[in-house]
Formats: sequence, C-alpha cells, structure tokens
Amino acid sequence: MHGFLPITRDDMEARGWEQLDFVFVSGDAYVDHPSFGPAIICRLLEKHGYKVGLIPQPDWHSTRDFARLGKPRLGFLVSAGNMDSLLNKFTAAKKKRCRDAYSPGGKAGCRPERAVIVYSSRLRELWPEVPVILGGIEASLRRLAHYDYWSDTVRRSILVDSMADLLIYGMGEHAILEIAAELHQGVEVQNIQDVRGTCFRVPNFDYIWDYERLPSYEEVKDDKASFAEAFRQEYLEQDPMRGKRLAQQNGEWCVVENPPALPLSEEEMDEVYELPYMRTYHPIYEKDGGVPAIREVQFSLVSQRGCFGGCNFCAIISHEGRIIQRRSQASLLREAKILTGIKGFKGYIHDVGGPTANFRRPSCDRQMKHGTCRGKQCLSPVPCKNLCADHSDYIQLLRSLRELPGIKKVFVRSGIRFDYMKLAKDEDAFLEELCRHHVSGQLKIAPEHVSDRVTRLMGKSGKDVYLRFAEKFRRMNERLGKKQYLVPYFMSSHPGARLEDAIELAEFIRDMGCRPEQVQDFIPTPGTLSTCMYYTGLHPLTGEKVYTAKSYEEKQMQRALLQYWLPENRVLVRRALRMAHRQELIGYGRKCLVPPESTHGEKAAGQQGTHRKKRKGRGDHSALSLLQEAGQPGH
Repeated sequence: MHGFLPITRDDMEARGWEQLDFVFVSGDAYVDHPSFGPAIICRLLEKHGYKVGLIPQPDWHSTRDFARLGKPRLGFLVSAGNMDSLLNKFTAAKKKRCRDAYSPGGKAGCRPERAVIVYSSRLRELWPEVPVILGGIEASLRRLAHYDYWSDTVRRSILVDSMADLLIYGMGEHAILEIAAELHQGVEVQNIQDVRGTCFRVPNFDYIWDYERLPSYEEVKDDKASFAEAFRQEYLEQDPMRGKRLAQQNGEWCVVENPPALPLSEEEMDEVYELPYMRTYHPIYEKDGGVPAIREVQFSLVSQRGCFGGCNFCAIISHEGRIIQRRSQASLLREAKILTGIKGFKGYIHDVGGPTANFRRPSCDRQMKHGTCRGKQCLSPVPCKNLCADHSDYIQLLRSLRELPGIKKVFVRSGIRFDYMKLAKDEDAFLEELCRHHVSGQLKIAPEHVSDRVTRLMGKSGKDVYLRFAEKFRRMNERLGKKQYLVPYFMSSHPGARLEDAIELAEFIRDMGCRPEQVQDFIPTPGTLSTCMYYTGLHPLTGEKVYTAKSYEEKQMQRALLQYWLPENRVLVRRALRMAHRQELIGYGRKCLVPPESTHGEKAAGQQGTHRKKRKGRGDHSALSLLQEAGQPGH
C-alpha cells in the first residue's frame, strides 16, 4: 500500500489495521525520505511484512501522545532523530539554538533534552511489559559509559539510564530484521543476545562469555586514564570482521556490546534505498512551511556509506564504520529518474555521495574478508601502501547521471578528500571531470587546520597536501576557462591546538587571500577519539599528553582568529596576539591581522557586531551545516 505510514488511529483504520507490530517514536518530524533513519527502518520493516506506525515528536510532558497508536504487538522503537538531541539544541558555547531543521517550520524546542531517555521512560509508564529498543545516533554514540560535554560529566550507558531492553548501534538494517524475526517467533526480548550491532544488559559478568572486559563506569568516571583505556579498547574493536564482544559494568547492570553488524552488500544497499518512500515530509507540516531539513537532501543521491578518512573528531567511524558500502550504478540511475518526476525538481541533482563523495570503494581489497587494520588508519599520518585510490566507478556514475533525460546538472557537494584524490592514477581525469561538470562555482573541502601538530591529532593530512591540491585546482580551472573557487572549512580549539596554532592558521588564511564565512568551534560529541582527548588530556591510542583549550576566553580567541578581519573580533584577536607575544601582527602593515585600538565609536560598533554575531550563532543553521559541525551522519 503506497502513502505515508500511519501516525494516527485514523491512518491505521484506513489500512484496516487494529494493532501495529512496531511503533517508532522519533525526535524528528516525519520525513519519509531515505536520508532519514526512521524512514529507512520503518519502510524496511514494512517490506518484510510488519505493520509499522510512527509517533513523531510526541509531547513528552505526559503519556497521552505516546498512547495514540495503542500497544504494539512486538515492541517500541525509540530514536532521538537524525542528531543527538543535545547537539541539536546547543551550540559549542552551550547556548540554545533558535532553529531546529528537523522540526516543522524550523521551530526549536520540539524534542526534550536526552530524548531517548525521556521517551523510553514515558513508554515504560504506559506498558512496562512491551519491549523498548533504542536506535539512532544518540543511542549509538552513547552505548557505553561516555563523556557528556553539555553536563561536563561522565555518564552511564544510555541503555541503563533509559532502562530499555536492547540498543541497536550503527545503521541498524540487519539488526532490526533479526530482532523482529525473533520477537515474532516468541523469543523473550531479554533472551535476544546474539544479534550483531546491538547492546543488551545483564546483572553481571557471570551471565556472559567470550568477551573483552572494559573498565567499569565507576572506574572511568573517577579516573581519566581508565576512561582513555576503555575508549581505546572499544575503538579498536569497531570492525565487523575482527571485532570482539565487549562488556562494561555500569552500576548494577553490565552492558554487553556485540561486534558490529556486517556491511550491507550492494544488493542490500539497493533494496534499502529503493523502498517506496514518499520523498518528502508528511502533509500535516504544510501549515508550518514544511520541514527545513528536506531541502538539503530531497534532490540528492546517497551513493555509499562508511568512511575510511579517519578524522578523529568525526562520529562516522563509530556509527557507519570504516568499510565502504555502495549502491549499484543501476540503482542510482533508477532513483535519479524518480527525482525527475517529483514536484519542484528543476533538473539539478544537488549531490551524489556520502560521508565522502569520492570514496566509492573499500580502501583496500582485503577488508571485506579480514576487516580494517587494527590501530592503523588508511590515510594518516601517511597513506597506507595497500590503499587503492581509484575514481573510475565514480566518474562513470557521474557521466551516466548527466546523460539522463531531464537532468541539467549534477553537483558534488558532500565533500572531496583531496589527499585521497592525489594518490589516484586517475587524479587528473577526475579533477577535470569535477571542475568541468560538477562544481557550482565553489568546491567545499575540509583541511580543518594547517598546524602539523593539530592535523596529526585530527587525523588529517598536512598543509603541504592542501597547498598542492589548491594549486592543481587553480590550474585546472584556468585551463578550462572557469572561475571556480575552493571553500575551505577550518576548525578552532581542537585538542592539541594552542593560541600559536590558531595564529598560524590565521596567517595562512591571510596569505591564501580567502575569508571563510563559516568556521566551527570543536564540539566534543560522544563517541569520538577527539572527545576522549578533550576530556582526558590523553591520546587513547598512544598515551601522549594532549593540551586542549577549555576556557571560554581562549576558545573565543581561537575562533575569532579564524575570522580576524571582522570588526567585532578585533578586541579578541589583539588580546590573543599579545598573549602569544605576536604584537608584530597588530598594525597597518601588509602582514598585520588587525589594526591598533581605534576610537570609541569603532569599539562600540565592534561590540554591536559581536551581539549580532551571537544572535546569528544561536540560530540559523541548515541541517547540512549542523551535521558537518558535529561530524555526524544523517542516518
């Protein structure tokens, strides 16, 4: 049956359903599109014969909204949505955002803080005997004891705090179908303990076998070295081929993490993305102007998932994994044809990619059998000798999409790893294809920093690699007769970055003649290696001590240096330069970053600009920029 899935009793009755098998409770508005996790899980269950409905953004102040679809036969599925609910609500400065791209009309405040815990508690009030299964990014990255930036505390596993029965981490398709099948066969939820990509809880270690024991919540809460060790063990086992079962005592419960789910095959990826999505938001949101997040993805194609880029501040490794899983070209061409028939399509495909657009194959051929290398990265600090850098499939895909009737232009917006591109034998062919056909005047890339100390701790390539790429990009566009520019993203206050590193980056920006409109302050989101460094002051894989800017003043100075030319930043920039004994950069010379102190009127104007900037910073973020800010995948 086509159409949106039920969200009311009337919808159920229209389908002739008296009871649902599963009810999905989500912190996002209902958008039936494959870039939204709840839509994928619900459509997949529907295809496999289950009756599924959704309760999007319920009023959590009582149980009334949670009861609207009645008691499900098999269980409740609970997710905070496409983003962690605290990241969705607060900026890096812990100030409330004034917009939420995943809510009707962009309205903020439609979900509670720690949504997974709140929703689970309400469901337990209603039907304590019905299984509650957690999923999504919030649950996935908080599955074991973790550092919570917004409360500045170490918190227990969200599985314990929510008292749910199971937690699905990662992308979830394999796990949800296995769990659904076992529940349907009458298996009690507490006995479902062998599903890959899930966590469950037992009273203590006597109930499990064949596991690696992590330092307990009590240990990691009180000792940062123990926290770093627990993170190291978990991080090294995040591989579906060789990963071990892990267990950690969290108060009165022992949380057990099974090895990650196996990667989806090409056929399975095709199935997931070709389910009968409505490809837009539910019509109940029309009166509010729709759901803003759809604008970024409605006319885009997801060609793959996973990333071997190894950025330490990014949550993708902990959620999607390092092994690339791709769709077939035939599937992508079929979806592109569907896009041409959607109302509002004007002939432009906005993006073809994934976490990294030009990763269309695993980094090496041995991964699908042996897994990723334990404790080693594919691209940093130096590229692995076994890395297979090849764009031939991606080039052919882009060419095939361009040839479809009704397609005027195909853009690539999801980011290019230029260090990977430079290793490929087809580097020149791909760059020409990209510049000639797939850049809309600006190409977004993310060098993130230029200090060797900082890029090493980020897991990024160094300044020289970026400069070589920038020059090659310039020469290619000159040859093609095009005026196209790089838009680099930079990050302030990442672990390891001191004021002198921020000044080095500011001088680099000055010398390159670019003025980034968007810069981001590092946000320690749960589950990343960079967050572990931020909290513990240690690199968990090496034991190296790492400095991190934590004071509000230094973080503000580092961020201001990345936009030193703005009048409202001058006071902070001058203060930073004096603290770092770099007063030669204050003045009117060609190399200076800011002028000396000026008149009272200019200072007042600068203060007004600061207020304007704060107001802007608290709000108007697109869904895409929020995900980039956090390094989080959309599903």
